[in-house]
Amino acid sequence: MKKSPKQNPLVAIACGGTGGHLYPGIAVAEELLRRDCDVTLLVSAKDVDQHAVKTLSDVDVQTIPAVGLTKGNFLGFTRGFWNSYRAAKQQFGKRAPSAILSMGGFTSAAPAMAARKVGAKVFLHESNTIPGKANRWLAHFADQAFVFFYETSGRLSMQNIDTVGMPVRAQFLETVDPLSARMALGLDSHKPVLLVMGGSQGATGVNDLVIKALPFLAHSVPDLQFLHLTGAADVNRIRQAYIEAKAKAVVHPFLTEMELALGAATVAISRSGASSLAEIAAMRIPSILIPYPHAAENHQYFNALAFVETGAALLFEQNAVSPERFATEISELVKSETLRTGIQSALGKWHVANAAEVVAEKIIGAISNRTPVQAAFTTPPKVSQAHMLEKEANV
Repeated sequence: MKKSPKQNPLVAIACGGTGGHLYPGIAVAEELLRRDCDVTLLVSAKDVDQHAVKTLSDVDVQTIPAVGLTKGNFLGFTRGFWNSYRAAKQQFGKRAPSAILSMGGFTSAAPAMAARKVGAKVFLHESNTIPGKANRWLAHFADQAFVFFYETSGRLSMQNIDTVGMPVRAQFLETVDPLSARMALGLDSHKPVLLVMGGSQGATGVNDLVIKALPFLAHSVPDLQFLHLTGAADVNRIRQAYIEAKAKAVVHPFLTEMELALGAATVAISRSGASSLAEIAAMRIPSILIPYPHAAENHQYFNALAFVETGAALLFEQNAVSPERFATEISELVKSETLRTGIQSALGKWHVANAAEVVAEKIIGAISNRTPVQAAFTTPPKVSQAHMLEKEANV
């Protein structure tokens, strides 16, 4: 009797809803594929997910009808959760995964439950200092957790937790020549560039703060160029503001080639979602962080605080800084190579080049009893617990 070929192990990854959950999941998926695993990605119907997965090959992508929990939307969230659970259960009935990795967010809990029902091992990766609700709940029955921030471990109700860093896609691990990146984006290759980005959806608060600071920046750094990723809602308004200010600016709603955007930057203005921070750290970009003030449990503020306490970024709260002060800090950072070099050195402590590899190997090791590789650092950055607790109490 002819034997059928050995089937690769299948690993499901529940991610999506925001770039911060999706892109690290894709990074792990790429590493699993290199290790002869089959991968199913479970994502939401949101544009950010659907756009990102178009470029993937050799990955089974399943869209589930998950809906985020917002004020007044509990019924819709519950219906989406149940429908997502049924969709994932039906998918896993065709072929059961050996493991599932939850990247957090509203797309993750229902598939993890469905995978557990068919005997899969459950893993989670928590990217924020303060875990999201989905991963906090999944921690009660997950087999293992991976975290970006050391401090996160004390906020998950489980014992088997490894600080492994934040998975980033392969293109952020390669050296990008700033001159070439600027030319490719339509900028002057020999003039400084301020990159403004508000995450995968854009950020009106960040957009407005930068535009208000333009007159001061034009005076203090007259040759400064702008690469501004506005989000779809603000692109025309912000583009017109640069025209009226007579500033050299390239304005897009978003860029798929974020490695080019970061590679071109002298300094970046950014929200402090964990995926953005990991990409900033990977490419050593001096940054001023503006946390999203309405993020769940103010987690972006605590992400930013962790970087600031180790000298890896500057931090301003969106509603607590004047345009003039904001412009002054940008100017000083653009002009001072010494300041930028110090921040770049501190960013090196946050970047774990093999984070995606470590997560992939640990999953494979658990389902095949193979010894996994270790993370590339031995002493991850730690934030002052007293400072963190003091700030958290005031949120």
